[in-house]
Amino acid sequence: MSPVPADPTVVHPMPEEPRVVLLKPLVTSPLIEVGEFSYYDDPDDPTAFETRNVLYHYGPEKLVIGKFCALGEGVRFIMNGANHRMDGPSTFPFPIMGGSWAEHFDLITGLPGRGDTVVGNDVWIGYRSMVMPGVRIGHGAIIASGSVVVDDVPDYGIVGGNPARLIRRRYSEADIDRLLALAWWDWPLQHITEHIRTIMSGSIDDLEKAAPELRGR
Repeated sequence: MSPVPADPTVVHPMPEEPRVVLLKPLVTSPLIEVGEFSYYDDPDDPTAFETRNVLYHYGPEKLVIGKFCALGEGVRFIMNGANHRMDGPSTFPFPIMGGSWAEHFDLITGLPGRGDTVVGNDVWIGYRSMVMPGVRIGHGAIIASGSVVVDDVPDYGIVGGNPARLIRRRYSEADIDRLLALAWWDWPLQHITEHIRTIMSGSIDDLEKAAPELRGR
């Protein structure tokens, strides 16, 4: 009998632990895209992720999170709407205060941004980390707790600090290329289910042997 995959459509994958939510079935904003099984863990209303953890999200930039990502308590994504003008004497956003000041709203629209914020697949973002606008975090990356991520993070990179700096890569360049080619997160769910132990604790050689396209040859 084949092992049964977990259900990617439930909000609470662990009913006894309501602090853990899957984000894909939870989010409603068209500006947020999340892959299957990416989760957020928070004892204080994790279902409010869209409003409490994704801040200043007025668009059009998107937040894109891949599959199988683990987001620790208090992770925050700062979006481009947080930007203020910096090309004049004051950075204060006078037009949002109303009155006749609102006539100058053009001064705070269309500010330059860095585009979408993109988190790859199989990324672990630690407790109370902050990701700044337009950052791209590569597949398999790890963000240490309390980090402020201001620059792009390479695939399988480990970063930490404020601002976050690259501590090391989890694998050699050659092995990272092998892992990216395997892209286990895109395997059929049933196949992932049958090879959980290899994905979690096997070698790259083991993972290559388990890859569905290789096994089918």
